Amino acid sequence: KLHDISNTVAGACRSIADLSPRFLTVHASGGSKMIAAASSSLPKVEITAVTILTSLDQEALLAMGFKEKIEDLTLALAKNAVNSGAKAIVSSPQEVSFLRQHLGKAVTLITPGVRPVGAERDDQERVMTPKQAIEAGADFVVIGRPITKATDPKQAAEAITASLR
Repeated sequence: KLHDISNTVAGACRSIADLSPRFLTVHASGGSKMIAAASSSLPKVEITAVTILTSLDQEALLAMGFKEKIEDLTLALAKNAVNSGAKAIVSSPQEVSFLRQHLGKAVTLITPGVRPVGAERDDQERVMTPKQAIEAGADFVVIGRPITKATDPKQAAEAITASLR
């Protein structure tokens, strides 16, 4: 996840270009110039902007000085990112439906903080199940530790897939 001044991000993007990634993740809080620099440096890559980390809740944001409701801050960051060249937005599954209503279908929505029924939340504050996240409008779900830390990761992934049917 890139988050730096626009010149540094543009340089990092040029270094990454040879890898031909489909997505490149930046922090939406890096601002318009940074996102535009990433987008113009990698025109064939879907610049993906992270809005608010799923490990943060309203109380944590208040402690950091943000007074807006999470969904309002998420939408403001997402709109700015899209207007600056981002093609995809990363948000908590709890904001996906709200973002889909305001951003439409042209923007790819990716959501971490996805946990199967019965899985530990770990350090995730704003979570949903895979099925709930997809029904809310997510195009992609990111499921890490419930698979990678499972005794049988293959079985865990298969169980998650089966829960979507």
